[in-house]
Amino acid sequence: MNRKLRMGMIGGGKDAFIGAIHRIAANMDGLIELKAGALSINPEVAEDSGRSLFLDSDRIYTDFKTMLEKEAAMPAEKRLDFITIVTPNFAHFEPAMMALDKGFHVVIEKPITFTLDEAKQLKAKVEQTGLSLLLTHTYTGYPMVKQARQMVANGTLGKIRKVWVEYPQGWLSKLSEREGNAQAAWRTDPKRSGKAGAMGDIGTHAFNLAEYITGDTVEKLCADNHIMVPGRLLDDDGAVLMRFTNGAAGVLMASQVAAGEENALKIRVYGEKGGMEWAQHEPNTLIVRWLDKPAEILRAGAGNPHLSSFATHNCRTPGGHPEGYLEAFGNLYRNFALSLQARIDGTEASKEALDFPSVNEGVRGMAFIDNVVKSSASTEKWTTFEI
Repeated sequence: MNRKLRMGMIGGGKDAFIGAIHRIAANMDGLIELKAGALSINPEVAEDSGRSLFLDSDRIYTDFKTMLEKEAAMPAEKRLDFITIVTPNFAHFEPAMMALDKGFHVVIEKPITFTLDEAKQLKAKVEQTGLSLLLTHTYTGYPMVKQARQMVANGTLGKIRKVWVEYPQGWLSKLSEREGNAQAAWRTDPKRSGKAGAMGDIGTHAFNLAEYITGDTVEKLCADNHIMVPGRLLDDDGAVLMRFTNGAAGVLMASQVAAGEENALKIRVYGEKGGMEWAQHEPNTLIVRWLDKPAEILRAGAGNPHLSSFATHNCRTPGGHPEGYLEAFGNLYRNFALSLQARIDGTEASKEALDFPSVNEGVRGMAFIDNVVKSSASTEKWTTFEI
């Protein structure tokens, strides 16, 4: 290609946390440029946000339907390549379906939709159109997460037996949704967030990470969700026992009332020969422990001969230079962009570039929410994982 990919954005206007993160990530490798946006349902905020991002005035929109209609009619040299959707959960499905119908590839925040049924419909639409969809499960973009996945796939640890994954946060330890916190307000509102709170917001990340690294799928679970802060409408704490298809047992914890915690995502995976540990607070490190020899510490770094091609492909700097959340997010966008470039050029993308979460992970994430809520409310507890 002799140009950048052209991106449009729905949601993510001024003061929206995740919209700014997406723009930074998309811009990181110089492969993508933002050309159009319907950045807020508030017309003034939409227009002000578009101007602050230096969008052309005729490509600043106050509603996504008008944007998709007009952008789809643009000549080839101006037409958008893909649409990024960074609205709250309840507003994912309609713009995603319309974007695909108009021939645009899609990037979408997780969870992918508001309900499992919507996720299934979106998967059918992706398959019908043959277009690409990136679901931004950020943590799969870290190089050492990819290293962990490859080590499991290569049988380095032997048959996997045990998985512990935890995601404690503390930011909802108070009833912040009643104190003017806009993020807390929509994330704890069943009408905007869905049927799960902490399990939908961060439990899905932990679940996705466990399935991604192990390369396996959960087939049964037993959940116990709680509302710890009086007056809250959705769960803010919970735990899940899991059984994987290959026989491994898992434990998942997600809490937003772990006072003092930030985003302390951690996973430990154990097989017959040894285990490994990765934590987001120290993302460049993968600790590998062996049954019959000393532990090893693997470190991220471009050109590191001890890492897989999937890990080094997603390293940006030599070892010792910290790479974190923004770079992991950028890796998702870069791989998505490389895969789209290959499609446009009629070439084949590398297997490393094709390694990003898509609609299948989105459907499983929504099924996780449904099954966790069902199990937590059940007296039988153990629930077959149904999609």
